[in-house]
This record gives sequence, C-alpha cells and structure tokens, in this order.
Amino acid sequence: MSMVSTAGSEVCERLGVSQVDLAALSQFLDSLGHDERVEAIRQVGRGEQRTLWNAAKGYASLSLVDLVPPAMATGATVRHFGKNTLPVFTHFEKRFCRPDSEDSSDPQELHGFNFQKMAPLTGPGYFVAVASPDRPEILVDYRRVPATAPGDWPPIKDNEGGLSRFVYGFMVDTLRRVSEHVTIGSAARKGRDMGSWFLLTREP
Repeated sequence: MSMVSTAGSEVCERLGVSQVDLAALSQFLDSLGHDERVEAIRQVGRGEQRTLWNAAKGYASLSLVDLVPPAMATGATVRHFGKNTLPVFTHFEKRFCRPDSEDSSDPQELHGFNFQKMAPLTGPGYFVAVASPDRPEILVDYRRVPATAPGDWPPIKDNEGGLSRFVYGFMVDTLRRVSEHVTIGSAARKGRDMGSWFLLTREP
C-alpha cells in the first residue's frame, strides 16, 4: 500500500469510531506533506465527512487569515483542494484571494470561485467569504459576488442565471477548522441545510 493510500486509510479509520479524537486527527493531517494531504482527504467518504462536520463544531476557531495567510500578496490566488459528497465530479478547488481593499492582517472579506470540470456549464461559482457573526466559522456566500477579480480568473457571473442557479444559487457554505490546512464545509440553500459536505486542504 502506498504512503498516500495509508494516509487516507488512517484518516478514515480515525473517523470511523464513536468518539473522534479531533486533536489527534489534526496533528496527523498537519504531519503530512501537501500532496499526501490532498490524496488523503479525497479518500474520505460521505459518512466520514458528516462525522467530521459534527465533531469539528466548536473545536477551534477559523478566520479569514487561515484561508489566505497575511504573507500572501493582495490579489494572489490561494488554492484549496477539495472533495465533496456529490454523486459525480467530487474533486474540485475553491480559490481565494484577498482584495485590494482589505488589510492583510485583519481582512473583513475574501473573494473566490470554484474551479471544477463542469464550470463551462455551471459557471465559476463566485462568492464572498466573511466571518460568521455568531460562531468562529467562515461563511462562503454565493449570494454575493465580487465586483472585480484577478486578471487570470474567469469572467465574473452571478449565480442566479442559467445552470448556475441550480448549483450555486441562494447558497451559503459554512467552513469549520479541522487542522492548520484542512477545513470541513457544509452547504445550505435558502437557510436550509442540504445534507452535503466537503473537505478542503489549503496549499502551503
């Protein structure tokens, strides 16, 4: 068995118990290299992601600087590699940047879009990410789209026309911290939980 497969199996085993030791899981994920971490989270299935989402509630705070570190230049793209629980096209990325108007050490919002194979049909899925007002979590709000984007990003489109409406329309994702690089997310549409989760790991 390869090191990558071993890491993925280890994550799944740690999530297959009645009482998840999230601190130990976080430490294990942080011990992996980036490529290993991407492959490991992409082996985590729907049931394990649901378990992790519940276990991560209140575990540790997540802020916007965890998604785009202060050392990153304004407008620079930070890639978060993901695995969702949809039936198909489960591998994707969320790409974030800190806009010109934001303080690198204390941004109030980030901008981003979804990078995935169906983007030519569904649109790029632009969003604005902000801190949750009542929990130490991040809200990824597809109801808002940035006015501008870095020059190498796709053209900005809203999420309420064409096929975009059925994929991103009226949606808000919530992100919770798992480790330094890894977050677990849950999707809601019009305020109703969709029973759909996803894992992300940030590039170093």
